[in-house]
Amino acid sequence: MKQQTILLSLRNSVVHLEINLRNVKTDKIGILNIDSNGDTIEIGQRYLFDQLNQIAESQTLERAKYYVDRLEKALTQVRTNKINDINLNRWKEYDDIRTDSLWIMDKRDSTGVHTAGYWGNFIPQIPNQMLKRYTKKGDWVLDTFAGCGTTLIESQRLGRNGIGIELQEKVAQKARELISYEPNKYSVVTEIVTGDSIEVDFKEILAKHKQKTVQFLIMHPPYFDIIKFSNDPRDLSNAKSINDFLVMINEVVCKASKILDKGRYLALVIGDKYSKGEWIPLGFLTMQEILKNGFTLKSIIVKNFEETFGKHNRKELCKNAA
Repeated sequence: MKQQTILLSLRNSVVHLEINLRNVKTDKIGILNIDSNGDTIEIGQRYLFDQLNQIAESQTLERAKYYVDRLEKALTQVRTNKINDINLNRWKEYDDIRTDSLWIMDKRDSTGVHTAGYWGNFIPQIPNQMLKRYTKKGDWVLDTFAGCGTTLIESQRLGRNGIGIELQEKVAQKARELISYEPNKYSVVTEIVTGDSIEVDFKEILAKHKQKTVQFLIMHPPYFDIIKFSNDPRDLSNAKSINDFLVMINEVVCKASKILDKGRYLALVIGDKYSKGEWIPLGFLTMQEILKNGFTLKSIIVKNFEETFGKHNRKELCKNAA
């Protein structure tokens, strides 16, 4: 009987607290001053109310105490890992991070300096998700096929240092121009290097910034010969055969993997190819080349995106492996 009385009192207090909170005029983030030293703790309203509702609906005092302790930890303790900045005590609050293997997106992010004008660039949401899941603020990211700098724009926004390699100088210059217009509120390094990822000296590039390694690799290579990006024979889109394409990919992966910290991740973003009545599983073939370099396959993500510059509003599925 005593436990039921305590439980009822606790539930009533939580309900009263929630009513008061819902009457406070705020934006999307609810703010509570609960620390003894007066520090402000920010927490999403929906997440907070979900936690309070679980306490209020508890049928036993033991379960209610469990939810109270969990909420207290979420508000007062930060628990992260070596890979990202996600607070594991508040993982339910990260609505912006996708955890499933099918990403359905209706349109590309066109905020800031992002542009869909470069034929073959990928949507910003992909590097955004990868960087949030597999890097921390201050980490170093290498994009071996930088294009117009989509990855580096996202890394700069999120406080990651970014190095991009782009074969064509005119494309590299366009990327530099776009990145220069993107605010750099974390004062991170963002550099586009013109060159071939098979030939450039990654260690030398990093040494200029007093770094020896990177913490994340991302690769969005040409999908073999679907789009011809240049007349340069070093361009993967000019490979004479699928086998030649895979050999070139292997060389890039072999070289880049040497400057990737042990235990860190590589994300491959690539689509398959359909030609002359034959489906060519380019994504899986490329993944096999990566696995030859000592990597372990952690996930395959399929992205369904309704509109891209190259699709002209056609609907299709593209494979992306991370």
